[in-house]
Amino acid sequence: MITVPSRILSKVRSLALATVNLGIPQTAFYLFQRMKQQALAPKHSFPILSKRAAYPLNCRTGTSDLDVFGQIFVQREYRCLYDVTGVDLVIDCGANVGYSSAYFLTRFPHSTVICVEPDPGNFRALESNLKPYEARVKALQSAVWSGKTGLVMSEEVFGDGREWARTVREARSGEEAEISAIDIGTLIRESGHQRASILKIDVEGAEEIIFSADCAEWIDKVDNLVIELHGEHCERIFHEAIAGRGYSISHCGELTVCKRA
Repeated sequence: MITVPSRILSKVRSLALATVNLGIPQTAFYLFQRMKQQALAPKHSFPILSKRAAYPLNCRTGTSDLDVFGQIFVQREYRCLYDVTGVDLVIDCGANVGYSSAYFLTRFPHSTVICVEPDPGNFRALESNLKPYEARVKALQSAVWSGKTGLVMSEEVFGDGREWARTVREARSGEEAEISAIDIGTLIRESGHQRASILKIDVEGAEEIIFSADCAEWIDKVDNLVIELHGEHCERIFHEAIAGRGYSISHCGELTVCKRA
């Protein structure tokens, strides 16, 4: 019996997954771009397509954009929400360049999406990517926090330090704030909706700040919550905050998925 190395099996599975989710021509284009990205500076962008996004998306060369595209449209990171129906309001915290918002807007065609992203370069890319959906999108260059305060982009390297790992911190005394923080309760309250059908959070560790505060004002207004938790400390704080709130909890890849029965 012939034994196939696990790394080859993994590549075959990845290729099959990409072909199913992107189609054969776009899979070839996607793989070609992945091979050449390493040598390119972030000076240009190219369009990339997925049948799970209603419109073409821009991808910046030499950035983490293609990896984000792979997570959302090839690996289908948010497949855990595929069975959710009646989606009205989606709040996308840590929206990066807008790929996850584009996925939600396409998958739930009657939804409105509020997306929040602090990094200036990512936010410009997000605005470009979501322009075709603009009647259904509210984009905020801000960061989700425990309350309103002044923030600056952090100089500390988080994760691999690339564009998908930008972080913020509170402005220090005498330091001019670059952006104003916003909290989830305010996002829901000012949305004109009674509830958030989906709350997605991927904020590179800031979930510690968000869930250390009192969440009682808004947590019971969220029907489905998907979050990427960064480290055991953040996991503990998050699970303490949602305990007894009526969620069933599961996992999907890197995501913790909380759904109401």
